[in-house]
Amino acid sequence: MHLGSARSALYPFLLARRSGGTFILRIEDTDQKRFVPNSEQELIDGLHWLGINYDEGPDLGGPCSPYRQTERRAIYQEYAWKLVELGHAFPCFCSPERLDKVRHEQMKNKQNPRYDGTCRNLDPVDGRRRADSGEKYVIRFKMPKEGSITTTDLLRGSSTTENSALDDSVLLKSDGLPTYHLAAMVDDHLMEITHVIRGSEWLPSLPLHTHILRAFGWQEPQFVHLSVFLKPSGKGKMSKREAAEAIKDGYSIFVSDMQDLGYTPEGVLNWIVLMGWGVPEDDVMTLDDMIARFDVNNLTPSPAAINFAKLDHFNATHIRLLPADDLAARIKPYFLREGLTVDDDRLMKIIPLIRERLVTLDDCLPFAAWFFKETVDPDPANLVGKNLTPARSADIARQAYKILEALPEISPATAEPPLRLLVEQLGLSPNQVFGILRLAVTGQTVSPPLFESMAIVGKEKVLERVRKAIEILEKMG
Repeated sequence: MHLGSARSALYPFLLARRSGGTFILRIEDTDQKRFVPNSEQELIDGLHWLGINYDEGPDLGGPCSPYRQTERRAIYQEYAWKLVELGHAFPCFCSPERLDKVRHEQMKNKQNPRYDGTCRNLDPVDGRRRADSGEKYVIRFKMPKEGSITTTDLLRGSSTTENSALDDSVLLKSDGLPTYHLAAMVDDHLMEITHVIRGSEWLPSLPLHTHILRAFGWQEPQFVHLSVFLKPSGKGKMSKREAAEAIKDGYSIFVSDMQDLGYTPEGVLNWIVLMGWGVPEDDVMTLDDMIARFDVNNLTPSPAAINFAKLDHFNATHIRLLPADDLAARIKPYFLREGLTVDDDRLMKIIPLIRERLVTLDDCLPFAAWFFKETVDPDPANLVGKNLTPARSADIARQAYKILEALPEISPATAEPPLRLLVEQLGLSPNQVFGILRLAVTGQTVSPPLFESMAIVGKEKVLERVRKAIEILEKMG
C-alpha cells in the first residue's frame, strides 16, 4: 500500500464521514496475474493504522457481500451476457495467436493495434451455444463505430471522445473473471456508489466506463480522477526507482515502511491530504479537522510533487500535539526492540525533555536510549573539553564531582547554579565544562537538557559515571 492508495482511500472516507455516507472496502482482485499473497491483509492493516476505518468490507461483511471480486464471478458473468442480449457486447472466440498476428500486422502498417471485429456480428444465440459447449471465449464490449461520447470528471469538466478512437475492449476474460472495466461498473451500480475517486491512470478508460453504464441504463456516479504524484524534483512521475532511492535517505512512499520509519498516522495523513486538495499547504489538521473541512469540489487536478521535508514537518508537529502518555506508549516499543528495560515512570519524565526534538518516533533512540542503560561508554577523545588537555579536563570533572556530591539531590534548581558559578571561576565557556559532564553522564555529545537529564538519572548514577569519566581522562595523561 503506497501513498497513492492511501490518498485514494482517504478522500472518499472523508466524503463519506462528512456527508453521512458509507465507506466501503472492495477488493478488486480479478487480475490474477498481478495477485500478490498477503497484499489484502497489508491493505487492511494500512487502513487501520491510518485510522481510515471502513463500514463494510471483506472482513466485516455488510449488505453488499461478498466484497472480493473473485467471489462475485457469477454476478459478472450474468451481467456480461446481459450486455450481449442488449446488443452492446459479443462473445469473441479468436485465439490469442490470431490476435497477436493481427496486432503485429497493424503495428507493421503503422496502425493503432486494436481488435479487428472478426466476431462482432456473430449471431448472439449461436455465440451462447458455442460458449456453453465449452469453446474458449471472451466477451467484448461492442463499441459504436459512429458518433462520440461526452464524459465528465468533477475536477476537469467535460470531454468528448470519438467512438472510432475506442476499441472493443474485453469485459469478461477467458478464465471467467471480469476485467476491471466490467467488474467495477457492475459493483458501483449494485453497491449504489455515488462517487468514484481514483487515480488519474483511469482517466483514459472513462469513455469506456461511461459507455458501459449507459448501455445498462444505469445512474452514473460522479467520477473524480486525482492529481498525479511527481518525484521530489517536480520533474516526472514518481517511479519505483525514485522510491528505492528515497528509502536510502530514510523515506518511503509505502505505508508499512512509513510506520517502521517512525512516522505517525496523524503526520502521514496530514501530508497526504494536502497533495491535491486546494487548501493552504501548511495547514495542520487532525482527522476530525479534515472531515469537517473536506469538500470534493476543492480537489485540484494539478500534479503534486512529493515533498518529504513537509512529511517531516507535519510528523514533528503531530508528535508535539500528542498527550504525554500517548507519546510514551508509541516510543516505548523502539526501546524494547533495542533490548532495553523501560521504566514507565522514568519514560514519562523523559517525554517533556525530548518531545520538541523528535521528528520521527524512532528519534527517541539517539536522544533517550541511554536513560535506560546501566552504563554508558563515552568516547575518550570526546571527553576532552574543547581546546583543553586531558589533565585539565580531568581536573574540571573532579571539581564538578565535588559540587554534585555535596548536593542533597541533583535537580536543575540545585545543580545548575553552583556549576555555572564553577564555569565563571574557571574562566571557561559553559560548552567546555558542560560538554565534559554531558559525555560523562549520557555517553554522547548530543542529549536532552543536561540538568534535567541528570535529575532523571539520579545522584548515585551521575556520580558513578562522572567518576568513570575522571578515570578515563586520568589514564589519557
